Amino acid sequence: MTKYLAIATLAVATTLAHGAELGNDAKSAIPKEVVQVIVVDYRAMQNSPAAMSLKDRVLPPELKRLETALKSSGLKVDQDADTLAFASFRAGEGSRIVGIAQGQFHTGSIMANFTKNKVKPAVLRNNQIYPLGSAGMSVCFLDQTTMVFGDKDAVRASLDARDGVSQNFLQNSDMVSEMNAVDTKAIWSLLDQKGTQSMMKGVLGEASQLADYDTVKNRMKSSRYTMDFQNGVKFDMAVIMSDTITAATIATVMKGVVIMKKTSGSPLEKTALDSTTIDSNSGTLTIDYSASDNQFSSLLSSPLFQSVVK
Repeated sequence: MTKYLAIATLAVATTLAHGAELGNDAKSAIPKEVVQVIVVDYRAMQNSPAAMSLKDRVLPPELKRLETALKSSGLKVDQDADTLAFASFRAGEGSRIVGIAQGQFHTGSIMANFTKNKVKPAVLRNNQIYPLGSAGMSVCFLDQTTMVFGDKDAVRASLDARDGVSQNFLQNSDMVSEMNAVDTKAIWSLLDQKGTQSMMKGVLGEASQLADYDTVKNRMKSSRYTMDFQNGVKFDMAVIMSDTITAATIATVMKGVVIMKKTSGSPLEKTALDSTTIDSNSGTLTIDYSASDNQFSSLLSSPLFQSVVK
């Protein structure tokens, strides 16, 4: 369990069986150079107090700003959004995050409200980008069912991808292929190679200081995870390696890390680690965790969980 495993819960919240699937408009609005995509059934999240509590513990500051801007905008996203996605993508020397919401939005009344309050949009080709409250965020409606939001530069990059000015997610064959393995789930995420390498360094902790780690990390290709809350809590992660030997080696190292964690953990934490299964199969490292609702709720306040989400 690591920071990234905990971040898996930032979209936590569903008890529905259907998946949080992105439409083509939403996919095309994600730039090709994506680092991580997180997608969640947003309506179910709003209806789950436990899920909201968990989300509040692990939601990164950047995403809290986006969510706060939405809630304070008067767009009634809490009522109208069905699916919410966050995509982190490379931009120059750094990275940006764009949010995408899908649902049935009352664009007519929203635009009328913008006009009433003399909110003027910036125009980019056929797109109108509106300032979103006082947090420096912006929003653009692609149509009545899809909108993109974030800081102005992130939104512009998203629109460039969607309009074909730059390449988009649908042209990232590796990510699209990985998405097909998870998008039937209510909560899912994908990480690219560099994102996976960073995540695994955190997972391995001190074990990543091994002399040959730089060689090993280059064999990590991508990763994905899903979460399910239908019967307790279930988390599944798959890390795609370049070969079976590397996958088996990392699985062995991680099992050793778990054994070491157990020696210093509380009974509750030891139970959580006992509920975590690490294995490898055909070049894929798998990490699976399951617990009852009560066990997981108790784990939230444990030192182990707090160290995971730092």
